[in-house]
Amino acid sequence: MGKIIGEWRDQFRRYNRNVKLFLLSSVLVHIGMGIFMIIYNYYIRELGYDDQTNGSVIAMQSTATALLLLPAGIMSDRTGRKRILLIGALLGGASLLLRASLSPELLLLAGAFMTGMFMAFIQVSSIPLLAENSTQQQRVHLFSLNFAIMMGAQVIGNLAGGSLSDGFHLLAGFSQLWSIRLTLLLGGVIFLSSLIPILKIKEAQKITKQTVEDRSFKKLFRTNKEGLKIILLFAVAQMIIGFGSGLVIPYLNLYFVDRFETTHTAVGIILSSGQAMTAVAMMIGPAVVRKAGEVRAVVILQLASIPFLLITAFTEMLWLAVFGFLFRQALMNAGNPIQMSLMMRSVDDSIKGLAHSVGQAVFQLGWAVMGPVSTTIVLVYGAYEGYAIVFSITGGLYLLSTFYFYLVFRKRIPDAEEI
Repeated sequence: MGKIIGEWRDQFRRYNRNVKLFLLSSVLVHIGMGIFMIIYNYYIRELGYDDQTNGSVIAMQSTATALLLLPAGIMSDRTGRKRILLIGALLGGASLLLRASLSPELLLLAGAFMTGMFMAFIQVSSIPLLAENSTQQQRVHLFSLNFAIMMGAQVIGNLAGGSLSDGFHLLAGFSQLWSIRLTLLLGGVIFLSSLIPILKIKEAQKITKQTVEDRSFKKLFRTNKEGLKIILLFAVAQMIIGFGSGLVIPYLNLYFVDRFETTHTAVGIILSSGQAMTAVAMMIGPAVVRKAGEVRAVVILQLASIPFLLITAFTEMLWLAVFGFLFRQALMNAGNPIQMSLMMRSVDDSIKGLAHSVGQAVFQLGWAVMGPVSTTIVLVYGAYEGYAIVFSITGGLYLLSTFYFYLVFRKRIPDAEEI
């Protein structure tokens, strides 16, 4: 363990100032989102809407992200990562404050769409910015650290969200609705504070003397055929995972409340523990890569997560559900930074934003499509059988995506040490 900690310490010291500033901004973004997302489903319930409205709100946010990721990725490639990050942080934070203040259903949907739009700006610029400010040898560690920091920040946000909403209600005497609303507003303010480190990032000016032909899609496809093929192959794997994830991940807080009647604070502790487990697993990810190679590491981690998903699906004991959730969360997500490193290594700098945006877009498409499906299944079949069905479907889709990933990439992309 000491060796692993020393390795990570040495890696962090080598990162440049832009990387460290971005990681700080990422902490603030994900604390804010962690606070917001842990209790927003409860906010919709407190306003008197049913869980189908919850499904519609999540679908609207995911649809907006899916629609904006591709144009945002192209804008990021052309105008620079910092500018797109600033727009995303400013308007994304503003959208959270609006959503915490609104109550008509149409405005809830519009607010969710706005959040989805501007989260796309942040998502598409983050990985390319880190890739452009690091060496190939640093990227698996750096992407793993970035994801671990995101998870750790969400731990703080989840714990704060559940505890603050209960605290405002039980200790300060606010109504349940206002307790949740105040907590959501605080999450929005923390999100907005991410603007401060982003403003300090120094980015080289993008070359602007390009002809219309240089900037055209025709030129893009002619000069990056192999890179675009890799992007599409990655996109298929991400799309299948997104369809599976969209069935269960947005509703984990409702799952624990509906099946086990847990409090908001307990749900916050459970979900934040899952993020903490994921952060630990991501820190160990590079060691798995050294033993098995990048493609096999992704496959091993994803396959290992599926039995724990099924435990969560069928158990009627809270401690066992938490156990299954924690290990599924950690193992399934630990492969994400490894996949991102593979993709960034496989495409030219000029299309890194496009590559990341396509993968994220198809993933969000899965959430947009499957959100209403999940809530309908649970509504029809109830808290036990309904969640058992959607978790089982997710397990099947994860299995399909994992085998696809292995078959497609085991020979197509060599491991880093083979290059």
